[in-house]
Amino acid sequence: MRKSLLALGLAGLAAAALAASALAAHSWGSYHWARTANPFMLKLGDNVNSTWDAHLATTSADWSLSRVLDTTIVAGGTKPKSCRPTAGRVEVCNASYGKNGWLGIAQIWASGSHITQGVVKVNDTYFSTAKYNTPEWRNLVMCQEVGHTLGLDHQDEVFDNPNLGTCMDYTSSPGTNQHPNQHDYDQLEAIYAHLDSTTTVGSAVQASGQLQRVRDDLWVQELGNGNRIFTFVFWATKGPHGAPQTD
Repeated sequence: MRKSLLALGLAGLAAAALAASALAAHSWGSYHWARTANPFMLKLGDNVNSTWDAHLATTSADWSLSRVLDTTIVAGGTKPKSCRPTAGRVEVCNASYGKNGWLGIAQIWASGSHITQGVVKVNDTYFSTAKYNTPEWRNLVMCQEVGHTLGLDHQDEVFDNPNLGTCMDYTSSPGTNQHPNQHDYDQLEAIYAHLDSTTTVGSAVQASGQLQRVRDDLWVQELGNGNRIFTFVFWATKGPHGAPQTD
């Protein structure tokens, strides 16, 4: 009887630990947009075509439910194929970027812990195929990549785990993972709990230096003087991958 009770107790602890791990903090390091008040407004440059417009609009509306930030869609400031950054905002682009393994990437330029600009790319080479040409996959990838540019990491990175009901969760079946969940909004409040003395505005940082792998889906490029470019990759397939081709 005592062994049965012990086993039940251990099972309960294991379940609690699993639940706690699913709800663990998922900020992207300490990276955040500098601002002097909340909620702050972040512009999303629209460099996507009509196929993607509704998904960008859904993503913008979803993240604007946060109590600390709002996003607004503005005219794009770059060409979709090159998708160059614009200081102080996020440029969102779609194009056929080739069979390089990724569905989408998010890049942030950071000065110290402050994000200065960001880029999101979604790859039509894969989204034109039957597997990925669905509203569910498009919503998931757009939502997740924009979420990275806000300072969020993934809640879970195992494709075959049960869905957590958030776009910040890796999955092989995107049905219930198309939008943020409450844990994402709570994490944003934690990230942006403090205010800064300045806002993140300045000239675009030019890329230089070599890409370095942090993990299979995250790469960093050192620019010097505390400046870095981070690239998050949403791979189309599981398994080992090489360096992402971001242009």
